[in-house]
Amino acid sequence: EEMEKQAVDGARRAFNSGRSRPLQYRKQQLSALLRLIRERQAEIVSALKRDISRSEFDTPIFELIGIENDIKLAERNLADWMAPQPVKKTLLTITDDVYIKAEPLGVVLIIGAWNYPWSLTLRPLVGAIAAGNAAVVKPSEVSKSSASLLKELLPQYLDTEMYPVVTGGVPETQELLKQRFDHIFYTGNSTVGKLVMEAAARHLAPVTLELGGKSPCYIDKDCDIAVACRRITWGKFANCGQTCIAPDYILCHPNIQHRVIEEIRQTLLEFYGEDPKTSPDYGRIINQHHFDRLLALIEGCTVAVGGESDKSQCYITPTILKDVLPHARIMQEEIFGPVLPIVTAGDVNEVIRFINERPKPLALYVFSSNKKVVRRMLNETTSGGVLVNDVMVHYTINALPFGGVGNSGVGRYHGKHTFDQLSHHRACLIKSLAMERLNMARYPPMTPSRLRTSMFFLRSRSGSCDQALRAWAVVSSLLALALLISLLVVLLRVSAHAGLGSVLL
Repeated sequence: EEMEKQAVDGARRAFNSGRSRPLQYRKQQLSALLRLIRERQAEIVSALKRDISRSEFDTPIFELIGIENDIKLAERNLADWMAPQPVKKTLLTITDDVYIKAEPLGVVLIIGAWNYPWSLTLRPLVGAIAAGNAAVVKPSEVSKSSASLLKELLPQYLDTEMYPVVTGGVPETQELLKQRFDHIFYTGNSTVGKLVMEAAARHLAPVTLELGGKSPCYIDKDCDIAVACRRITWGKFANCGQTCIAPDYILCHPNIQHRVIEEIRQTLLEFYGEDPKTSPDYGRIINQHHFDRLLALIEGCTVAVGGESDKSQCYITPTILKDVLPHARIMQEEIFGPVLPIVTAGDVNEVIRFINERPKPLALYVFSSNKKVVRRMLNETTSGGVLVNDVMVHYTINALPFGGVGNSGVGRYHGKHTFDQLSHHRACLIKSLAMERLNMARYPPMTPSRLRTSMFFLRSRSGSCDQALRAWAVVSSLLALALLISLLVVLLRVSAHAGLGSVLL
């Protein structure tokens, strides 16, 4: 308990010192974080190999490039993000300074996840640093090697007081959640997400919760099924299915189910060979608890492809389940493993109804060449993100906000969205003490004429306000011109009086 409190108190003292507010400090810390992931890539790859049997080629693609892109984007644009953002003026504020200023929130708690322990921990940290916050970093204890390495490396590159790392399991996380934070950023499951939100409520702290869920993948009869299945196979079985936005289940018409199964079977052969267990590109389940959970989910279902397992290695072969019923156990919770159920549905109406009867997913995938079908799926469903004719790659575009809705999460991040999420957007209005007569209409004693004057200035105007501002600019220019002419006339008269008029003229 003392360790967690010391970390939080130290981070708050460091934040209160004000040193994280200047642009130069933030950029220096971001640059140091970029050096960390570049200089220590081999160690990071090795840790992930031990944690989750991650391929050395997958780590740069799935984890490190996203962190690097977020850092570079922040370094290029941070001065603009920090600058006051002017807002449209009204008749009331025509002579005032009106703007929004992004300010640091304070001390942020970042609780990372085990499936992508670097990306899901450091990308929020990039935004926290860019926004000028202090941050207590709590990596997931499930990815032991990565958590240990992060604890070792981060203090070698970043300000140790401003960005402490706290390791440990559930007791340490519970102690951290007792402390006061100005924002809590958690990635994980909805059960723990509710506990995080409950803890945050005690201090009225805002939260960002990235929670996942069952992301549907609809395959329309009117599409290139071979291409669709190749992309789905990649997204589902990368990282052994342990990805929050992996396609959780397929929805398709009964007439194409057999074709879908065969296309996925051929793609698995192409990706991982006859025995995926020997493929360097196919991973393992994180631990035996999750291994047992996944095998229990498969029970009672019809296996079309795969189904083999080896508990000693936490290995489950890529598995496809066919004719899965909506009430089956595997359809009641996020799978988070290399098991892909196929649920058949008649037409697009039935598909939309099926999706809308369930909690709002983190991602929705639609494969179709029919624009009307795509438009209906976009307009008549909701999800954290939606991707048409591909899977997962929307996560790589940091111009798009990443986050859930409803049961799949609260808040959004990536790129500038993380900066905005971890900033307080302060409303600023700077007025003058001059021209007090314009304010008389709002002061007592109130009269009908004062009320009319007040209402005139307070009433919202769309186009007319812009016209009024343009008119004000024209009037101001004319007044300035008239003043200039008056001054010139006065100068000419003075000069003539002094006998120098002929020279000036």
